[in-house]
Amino acid sequence: MELTLQYIVSQVFTIIMYILLASTYYLKDRKNILIVGFLSTLSIAIAYILLNAWTGVAMCIVAVVRNLNCIIDEKKNGSKSKTTKIDIVLLMLLYVITIFLTLFTYDGFLSLLSVFATMVYTYAVWQKKVIVYKFYGIPGGILWIAYNIYIMSLFGIILESVLLVFSSIGYILELRKQKNHKQKKA
Repeated sequence: MELTLQYIVSQVFTIIMYILLASTYYLKDRKNILIVGFLSTLSIAIAYILLNAWTGVAMCIVAVVRNLNCIIDEKKNGSKSKTTKIDIVLLMLLYVITIFLTLFTYDGFLSLLSVFATMVYTYAVWQKKVIVYKFYGIPGGILWIAYNIYIMSLFGIILESVLLVFSSIGYILELRKQKNHKQKKA
């Protein structure tokens, strides 16, 4: 890892991405999670371009399509609590796009870490329940840490580790909230 201006700028965009993404684990509204997630994806896409991490860039394309679809769906149909057949078809389509883009950007087995992380996060965002989103932030985070090690993104490694802590805390807080809500009903 050479400390060039290009690398430094990539790390600045990485920091912006993680600040935005960390905030999603404390948002209560799915729509806001999707909008902030969209902005964070644009930031990391720029960082990956600067790092020549093309599988990561391809996964950002998937993430942008995914988040735009979710944002449009929320705006058009409102917040839905149940998964429809169209939701399942869209999830499968996103997975097909993920695999298709991977064929063009594959750079060895470790480049697939970003693919697996994207698939986990896509499934998380696809879910209608915020608690499920927060739970899947944990395995997704572990995969992104490994990918950042592979592409030698120092701030990616550090900040994804911090984000893993945030997502774990966010998930635990959501569990406690649900437990307290159930106790109040009883």
